[in-house]
Amino acid sequence: MTLPALHSTGVLYRRILSQFPQDISLAFAYGSGVFKQHGTHQGQMEKNMLDFVFAVDDPVTWHTMNLLQNRKHYSILKLLGPTTISSVQSEHGASVYYNTLVPVDGKIIKYGVISTESLIDDLMHWKTMYVAGRLHKPVKMLLQNENGKLRAALVANLKSAVTASFLMLPESFTEEDLFLQIAGLSYAGDFRMVIGEDRSKVANLVKDNIQHFRILYSNLLRDCPQVVYKPQHGKLEVDKSPEGQFIQLMALPRTLQQRITKLVDPPGKNRDVEEILLQVAQDPDCGAVVQQGISSIVKSSSITQSIKGIATAGLWKTVSYSSKKLRKMWKGWRRKPSVSQMS
Repeated sequence: MTLPALHSTGVLYRRILSQFPQDISLAFAYGSGVFKQHGTHQGQMEKNMLDFVFAVDDPVTWHTMNLLQNRKHYSILKLLGPTTISSVQSEHGASVYYNTLVPVDGKIIKYGVISTESLIDDLMHWKTMYVAGRLHKPVKMLLQNENGKLRAALVANLKSAVTASFLMLPESFTEEDLFLQIAGLSYAGDFRMVIGEDRSKVANLVKDNIQHFRILYSNLLRDCPQVVYKPQHGKLEVDKSPEGQFIQLMALPRTLQQRITKLVDPPGKNRDVEEILLQVAQDPDCGAVVQQGISSIVKSSSITQSIKGIATAGLWKTVSYSSKKLRKMWKGWRRKPSVSQMS
């Protein structure tokens, strides 16, 4: 099964991508500069920063080439060379190296570089949910090479998002309920949702992009034996029996299973994962336990990646970027009553 992607043939994206070394296994654009969000008009959208992620097979070689082509994109860390930059990328935070507030072809962009290996690990196991979480939501897929393992991991990540969301939703729910749950997974526990992000971000993202979410998830939902999907009515029913929930818990990514186990199993008991998940499946608070597990993954990666971002962006860019986020958060708070009235 191939990943349903929103392919862009836009000249703008191709021009931007052409400014970088071409040894990229996957490239996508995301965020409010790419997809319209509720309460944002076209003029605002065009001014928003464009966000990109590039997966590369060999980070040292890629950063070596990028330092030759785009040295000004880097903070003072450029003085330490590509090997150190690659170590900072892979050994700290969420294994992503971001250059931010970069002027390219008349636009301001931010781009993150992750190794293909780290990306596959995050997609399959939700080690940090940092890039995996971005790929739960619609993105503009700009480039994807013929890496079968990566393609399978992209689909597995979407299946995991659906499964985790089923566990946190009631027996019957709407498509919009599901997409709100999925879109919110990577924000659960993210400290930036308290300081620095517009709190109505998830609702704003889903409201104007229901069709994009459908393109991404409809085939998976039709093929899923755990759910009755009625696309013509936008309704779903999921198996909430202990047996059904146990099957779903066993299908969750490994890191999330480990976090759930840590939450539920008293120290020193050392029961096996299957036994613990069987217990959780019978718990009326099963969904809340899954939510807590996800929050613990997101919280740690969002904090460590943000601290790393100060070094990779440099102090001036960090202050500038953070002030823009705080302004968006303030606008979101002021807008909040009108958003809630419309929902």
